[in-house]
Amino acid sequence: MNTPWSDRLSQRLPDFPWDTIAGARERARAHADGICDLSVGTPVDPVPALATEALAGAAGQWAGYPTVWGTPALRAAIRGYLERRWASVPLTDANVLPVVGTKELVAHLPLQLGLGADDVVVIPTTAYPTYEVGGRIAGATVLPTDDPAVAAASGAKLIWINSPANPHGAILSPARMRAWVAAARSIGAVLASDECYGEFAWDAEPVSVLHPEVNGGSLDGLVAAFSLSKRSNVAGYRAGYLAGDATVLGELLEVRKHGGLMVPGPVQAAMTALLGDQAHVEEQAARYRARRALLRPALEAAGFRVDHSEGSLYLWVTRGEPCRVTVDWLAERGILAAPGDFYGAAGAEHVRIALTASDERIAAAASRL
Repeated sequence: MNTPWSDRLSQRLPDFPWDTIAGARERARAHADGICDLSVGTPVDPVPALATEALAGAAGQWAGYPTVWGTPALRAAIRGYLERRWASVPLTDANVLPVVGTKELVAHLPLQLGLGADDVVVIPTTAYPTYEVGGRIAGATVLPTDDPAVAAASGAKLIWINSPANPHGAILSPARMRAWVAAARSIGAVLASDECYGEFAWDAEPVSVLHPEVNGGSLDGLVAAFSLSKRSNVAGYRAGYLAGDATVLGELLEVRKHGGLMVPGPVQAAMTALLGDQAHVEEQAARYRARRALLRPALEAAGFRVDHSEGSLYLWVTRGEPCRVTVDWLAERGILAAPGDFYGAAGAEHVRIALTASDERIAAAASRL
């Protein structure tokens, strides 16, 4: 007897985590002053004018298909930003590749690299759920570990690291980044470094895997993932890109050509404009810094301990109790948070508090605490 499709899906993939907090969401919505939704990392601030102007200006120029590799102007903008902002080793066009938002890339990177049932994908022990989903879509074994030596011993084909990290905001030191590079190279694995939150650092300074201090001047085996969603408030544009080993990116380019994974032409124009401007990024970082300065002491005064949280757009907090109990406690006050068990068993006593809410909603949450 054939296995029903619904059963086959449940065997391949975990439940979609956000569905499990529907009850808490309804309780928070019932608050007299409305919900303060601090559960998701969706930008709420204005899209920069230079993005909308570039998008509109290019809208009539794309009757034909865009290329998967992106326009020469976009590739130059990516290279310029990375070399200027992250002190990357010198890059050529072969070292960069636009993607249709980085979540798509994370979910399909193992599959696009040709991994399967005989392969291991390493992910952080507390991690963005899509790292695991990507491994499971490919049928690979997923190994959570924060130890480069364990990763090397596993013989993994793909290793994910994330700094500044989602959900807990930890920032890896240059020495720790070098250890991961060495571990991946020792077994011929691709090291994929998720650096999408790099522009938001509060208590430590992140370093890119593209930096020669980390990679020894070589991009061999290294891929860094970047997104404009948070830094430029354009999550709806689905605008991301990769940089790193030309051989790895060349393989991905060919696979993605066959799959038709093209960033829309007008979005490429908006990306080009945004990557050439740092002022709007600094303005947005200042907004998040101010929200963090208001919310963190309010949480601490209410009995929470803040762990890690050196960077990214979240506060990783605990009251030393099961995370779902904390989620319910917050929901009674009209505040919705993400339970730490979304991100692995290591988060069972934490909740993730997002800074991606309006100033008014952040202030309301702080007063309720």
